[in-house]
Amino acid sequence: METINNLYQKYLKRKKTNDFTPFVKKSQRSFWGNVILGLFLLLMGFTFFFPVIYMVSQSLKPMNEMFIFPPRILVSNPTLDNYRDFVNVLANTVVPVTRSLFNSAFVVVIGSVGHIVIASLCAYPLAKYRFPGSAFCNQLIVYSLMFNATVTMIPNFLTIAGLGMLDTQWAIIIPGFASTLGLYLMKNFMEQIPDSLMEAAQIDGAGYVRIHFTIVMPVVKPALVTAFILVFQSFWTNTGDKFIYTEANKGFAYVVQQLASGKVSGVGSSYAGISSASAVIMFAVPLVVFLIMQNNVVSTMATSGMKE
Repeated sequence: METINNLYQKYLKRKKTNDFTPFVKKSQRSFWGNVILGLFLLLMGFTFFFPVIYMVSQSLKPMNEMFIFPPRILVSNPTLDNYRDFVNVLANTVVPVTRSLFNSAFVVVIGSVGHIVIASLCAYPLAKYRFPGSAFCNQLIVYSLMFNATVTMIPNFLTIAGLGMLDTQWAIIIPGFASTLGLYLMKNFMEQIPDSLMEAAQIDGAGYVRIHFTIVMPVVKPALVTAFILVFQSFWTNTGDKFIYTEANKGFAYVVQQLASGKVSGVGSSYAGISSASAVIMFAVPLVVFLIMQNNVVSTMATSGMKE
């Protein structure tokens, strides 16, 4: 295994020191050019961050500020009443909120981990081996990215119904396994791995499974984390209302959706404040996951499309 370790360490060293050297050019901009570019980027950053500011501000507004016209961007008298109402309504629902949270956690964990494992196992042979039909499979994966989830809803429903998985969490998890976004991302990333790593492992007697989990998976960790974040967000926001009918089997996203739309008894006229608070809560969970793993996401986008 010394040969594998030496090659792997050399590969990591190259990625840290030489990956970007041929692509970095000395800036020809003047001082004022850098200032103008910095101001432009600052303006664009504020533009993209503005909806988040407005959403958080809206969730902190009391009822007398909620419907002021013209609307105010920032809250004058912030309050946590909307969040308290949100918690109180959840406490009085027919199905305990802990059950809904468990359903969502089960779907997110099983679905995300399962998708990563299946997508990585499929991406490895597509990226590093040529077999009859491999070109067609690669093209099919690219074409599948053009289809919106709404277009495939009826075929998914018929498939899930035929498998007898309606009204279960598997009706959300199984279609998530077949998502091609993570597969496409990991396939492109695996194509950058030098073939010498796999060849050295085969010479030392490693099998395909061992090569995949001990050589390939650590190298493509940034792509795995990026795919995990994208799939995590998809599962977290999936209400599953087209496949799951029993209230006890529905997830937290469905409960929040019903609260935000004022369809839960006991909400009354405070549905607007509860809707704003629920939007922040649903947004906060994927945001925290992204902030924890953002370094790997940046690494994936920086090295995407580059050849070793």
